Amino acid sequence: MSKLYLAIIISFIGNLFAWIHMNAQFRWEWAKGPLFITMMGIPVSWCFYYSTRYYVEHFGVQWSMRMMGFGIGTISFGILTWIFLGEIPSLKILISILLAFAIILLQLTNI
Repeated sequence: MSKLYLAIIISFIGNLFAWIHMNAQFRWEWAKGPLFITMMGIPVSWCFYYSTRYYVEHFGVQWSMRMMGFGIGTISFGILTWIFLGEIPSLKILISILLAFAIILLQLTNI
């Protein structure tokens, strides 16, 4: 598997863990405890560390990694907030998500 695909998968998983780490408190009572808060930091950090490494090894620069991370983070946040918190995206949010897709596509092209 190429480092780019691996970076995208790990980045998405990291954003999933980060969403749960920060937003599960609004859905589930068990997510408000200090042990949960502390323990969730480990997989979040691991995923973002390795996704950053693989993005930079693929692209050779930090900026592309940052833009990919931003795009994936925006898209995953929108999806997870809709699924778990029931917040339906407004037109403004949908346009922002489309722009996040555009950012990712720009990074994946050679233009």
